[in-house]
Amino acid sequence: MMTPWRYVFLVLGIVISLHYILSFAYEGYGRATSLSTLKSQFGGAHPPYQTPVPDEYYVPDPILPPQGRKASAAIVMLARNSDLNGIISSMKQMEDRFNKKFQYPYVFLNEQPFSTEFKERISELTDAKVEFGLIPHDHWYQPDSIDEEKAAASREDMVRNSVIYGGSVPEHIPTSSRSYRNMCRFNSGFFYRHELLKPYKYYWRVEPDVKFFCDLDYDPFLIMQDQQKVYGFTVSLYEYERTIPTLWQTVREFMETHPGLVVNDNAMDFLSDDGGLTYNRCHFWSNFEIGDLDLWRGEAYSKFFDFLDEKGGFYYERWGDAPVHSIGAALFAKKDQIHFFNDIGYRHEPFQHCPQGDAHKKGKCWCDSKQNFDYEGYSCLKKYDKLFA
Repeated sequence: MMTPWRYVFLVLGIVISLHYILSFAYEGYGRATSLSTLKSQFGGAHPPYQTPVPDEYYVPDPILPPQGRKASAAIVMLARNSDLNGIISSMKQMEDRFNKKFQYPYVFLNEQPFSTEFKERISELTDAKVEFGLIPHDHWYQPDSIDEEKAAASREDMVRNSVIYGGSVPEHIPTSSRSYRNMCRFNSGFFYRHELLKPYKYYWRVEPDVKFFCDLDYDPFLIMQDQQKVYGFTVSLYEYERTIPTLWQTVREFMETHPGLVVNDNAMDFLSDDGGLTYNRCHFWSNFEIGDLDLWRGEAYSKFFDFLDEKGGFYYERWGDAPVHSIGAALFAKKDQIHFFNDIGYRHEPFQHCPQGDAHKKGKCWCDSKQNFDYEGYSCLKKYDKLFA
């Protein structure tokens, strides 16, 4: 004969069994009687928006690239803590337009340690791997071999002549702002040597406050890899002559000293209209680059950069990484290894490349196709096109 307590346990067992059966059979019942729902109902009043949207409402994005292949590549950003908002703007567009699907890692570089806030806010934007690196002192700051009195006189002359960034000074001088010259020298000859980039073969350089106008549904790194490209660009233009008065003289001196390093079928005609006697000042705008790190790591470019660096033109003049990289790519790579990414819509103030025709439609681009720098008077794209005429 059953005691009253046995009846209690029997009824309780039946109720619990019915609860689990109904929870599995009826999704609505399961949500209504879940612990989180009951807790929200009896745990005190709160606004409805504080209850998160259940996971089953989210539609996951496909993240596998085409054919399941990926290149050994990283997205590289040189930034300071003060660049955070501009970096977030660029990175969010990069994620939405490309990297949410392809999941390439990010490498952030700074000559000062990144703040906790910077790291946390950046890491929230992506599911990809993110690394933060410190630039070695000797890779960033003005070397002791530079005659500062001579460099200061040059800066003063550029300021008098209203040369953009002409007054950029070394950061150890009081009241100086970010040194544009240090940045140009670092990007020209040191970024690819950083420990965090050693595992990779390809890179995509991204800067703060740029715009990416179009969906990119293919992997540009695989294009570089499979087609043996070494340098990719979206905008090309003329350099300011006052910033590089002796650069081409130095380049010619290097070529005469190292004739065997210049490859055949190169892109010299992009740089010069007279077979190399003079420089027409055309260069690829290096704030956007997709490139092969081994181009810069190789013997030819390494000797080239060291030769330029010994001349001191990054500080005595204002040699930029754009003409230095462009000259290096044009001389040490074949012309068909330099690629124009015509379908990547891109803007870095004040110039932009906006894809035309079918490419604009296919990429769902939001730039105005009439606002396109490609064949404006200050563009060098015509000279690139003539390489293949």
